[in-house]
Amino acid sequence: MNKIRTRFAPSPTGFLHIGGARTALFNWLFARKHQGTFVLRIEDTDEVRSTEDSVQAILDSIRWLGLNWDEGPKDSRLSDGPYKPYFQMQRLDIYKKFLDQLMRDGKAYRCYCSKEDLDEMRRLATLEKRPPRYDGRCRNLSEKQKEDYDASGKKYSIRFKMPDSGTTVVDDLIRDKVSFENNLLQDFVIIKTSGVPTYNFACVIDDHLMEISHVIRGDEHLSNTPSQLKLYEALGWTPPAFAHLSMILGPDGAKLSKRHGATSVLEYKNEGFIPGALRNYLALLGWATKNSQDLFSYDELISSFDIEGCQKNPATFDNVKLTWMNGEYIRKMPITELVKAAEPFLEQSGIKPASGSPSLESAISLEHQKYKKLTEIPGLINFFYKPLELTSQAREKSLSNPEAPGILEDLSVRLEKLPEFKEKAIEGAVRQYAQEKGFKAGQVFHPLRAAVSGRTDGPTLFLMLEVFGRDEVVQRLKESCRLLTAGKI
Repeated sequence: MNKIRTRFAPSPTGFLHIGGARTALFNWLFARKHQGTFVLRIEDTDEVRSTEDSVQAILDSIRWLGLNWDEGPKDSRLSDGPYKPYFQMQRLDIYKKFLDQLMRDGKAYRCYCSKEDLDEMRRLATLEKRPPRYDGRCRNLSEKQKEDYDASGKKYSIRFKMPDSGTTVVDDLIRDKVSFENNLLQDFVIIKTSGVPTYNFACVIDDHLMEISHVIRGDEHLSNTPSQLKLYEALGWTPPAFAHLSMILGPDGAKLSKRHGATSVLEYKNEGFIPGALRNYLALLGWATKNSQDLFSYDELISSFDIEGCQKNPATFDNVKLTWMNGEYIRKMPITELVKAAEPFLEQSGIKPASGSPSLESAISLEHQKYKKLTEIPGLINFFYKPLELTSQAREKSLSNPEAPGILEDLSVRLEKLPEFKEKAIEGAVRQYAQEKGFKAGQVFHPLRAAVSGRTDGPTLFLMLEVFGRDEVVQRLKESCRLLTAGKI
């Protein structure tokens, strides 16, 4: 394949959701696999709902996912590349040129039908059990009729003339040949009454002028494709290759929506997911390798991706599997990278190491194998960075034994004198103490953990004590002993 060029062309009417992110990813993967070009284009012709905030949110989401584009917007207004601008509302003069061509060739016409007229057409068609399509009543207006409408100030849209008979065949790379009966299609609007082009018109012009070789998009656009193919034909252009991706469903079999959980990419970022994990998981929504591989490195995902692996059947979004995959990615991260990734969540929780407190690297590494999301990290390490705060379980289960004050006092003395405050030495000293006093290990370990961390569970006990450091451990043991003796716990 020569000169592969793909594009992702979102409408900026809200955040980037999972379906759009999957489409962007597949276009990016296909371009990268074939050393091609990935284009980002903003289709902002919805004058009412398109906003600059939505543009920025889309750009931020795609950047966070790591899908760097080769041509397209630099920010919410500016763009760069050989076919700029990449915002459709900045390309209106370009569309007018091709509109004029279609009008001259008699392939498009003015339609003066109002919204009320169209609603009535649909109502009657439904009553008569006909397809609710535009009936073409403005196709053959006389010049006099047009002049009268214009003189009365009646607004008009521009419609494209579709054939009345025959079939239009979409040769789809995923679904093979899909046929559409032309008599069930309608003359579709290409320019709205506002003078702004519609999606079907603008995207054909842009895809051709930007030399897009492959249009990879969601299957909700499959029904638009015959109309677009007729536009390519009318303008004398060769259409790109089309591939329509399967629908994404929620676990209950319904179309994925907010009720299934977060659907916005930025929500997943805020929930503590890793970009690589979400990227990996999205790739598996409607695509698979022959050996059903689940986990991919960055380079593996690019080298493995192909259109042949894309499936026709709907994909099911499973938040449980995504969370599992995120945990796998976290476990593979070097500790320095993990700390950096967790920084925003640590800051939100007010965790900032003071002089003499454990480093974030040492605290986070204690339970590196346990985290599934970055948001879990602050809650699992915050006891290192705040004054001792006992949970109710720690009070009731670990420190309620009458012997607990004496155990804590004895341990504070022994550990303060310990020559080397390292995990194995600490464990040896504590076990020796339990043996000497005739205690079972749990009778000593449980109050020790509770008195230092305030909890009944957590990381490996003796490594945790090493990370805390001798001075802090001894101080907390003494404080807990004092509170117990005074009856304040």
